[in-house]
Amino acid sequence: MELRIFTEPQQGASYDQLLAVARRAEETGFGAFFRSDHYLKMGSGSGEPGPTDAWTTLAGLARDTTRIRLGTLMTAATFRLPGPLAITVAQVDQMSGGRVELGIGTGWYADEHTAYGIPFPPLGERFDRLEEQLAVITGLWATPAGRTFDFPGKYYPVSDSPALPKPVQQPRPPILLGGKGPKRTPRLAARYADEFNLPFVSVEDSAAQFQRVRAACAEIDRDPSTMVWSNALVLCCGRDEAEVARRAAAIGREPAELRKNGLAGTPAEVVDKLGRYAAIGSQRVYLQLLDLTDLDHLELVAAEAMPQL
Repeated sequence: MELRIFTEPQQGASYDQLLAVARRAEETGFGAFFRSDHYLKMGSGSGEPGPTDAWTTLAGLARDTTRIRLGTLMTAATFRLPGPLAITVAQVDQMSGGRVELGIGTGWYADEHTAYGIPFPPLGERFDRLEEQLAVITGLWATPAGRTFDFPGKYYPVSDSPALPKPVQQPRPPILLGGKGPKRTPRLAARYADEFNLPFVSVEDSAAQFQRVRAACAEIDRDPSTMVWSNALVLCCGRDEAEVARRAAAIGREPAELRKNGLAGTPAEVVDKLGRYAAIGSQRVYLQLLDLTDLDHLELVAAEAMPQL
């Protein structure tokens, strides 16, 4: 199982803080550094110094790191038009030497849309728009050099596009989709996703949703083994109970609750729970690191949990 780092900068983080985490994750052997795509904090706290833009951050990290893969969980389709997003991701892929991955979803946090003047249509329309975005983004990337791309969309019609620039990764940067929706989510994943991700979901619920996506793959004659299966879980690991409690307190959570709903405890406990996810087919876990100042947290997991995986 591969471990990746996942951050929530909307809670309050500067670019320099994110860079420090990304570099330490790279140095200690984690497979990727991912960040959320949000413009407003959630819960308590001031959120200062304020939000950072996901793709601006990844462009900087593309130049300031060398090996680690970079991506979003998840870019909100409501924030960007598909053509410009395809250009942005392709450019950051070039800047990184082919290390970028695009996680994308419908967008769900209504308050951040009203806080920054972003339209927030009803859920059904957001799914329709996401589906068109996926068609446009993948279509632009797949168009052969010297050819043009057209798409007769309801929301995003495209005409005579030169479909440039091209990403470094071929046939394209990996696309991640995810979520617990029982119908449209599995269908979209089967058609467009290279990886299916479930955030903050139990082993049992993960197994059920993975099966829905596998069934959707079978319906279009796609081999489910061509999909990467992953989870995201909040991390709270400590050498002993006192360290677990200290790290839980730093993020405003309780150790017992984190043991139930996240990935918490000693390295042995963390490895045991990861094993339960692996048993249902999860191949990657994104460790949600909420205290970005605690770089020793990464060191501990890399030294004492990662080698057992």
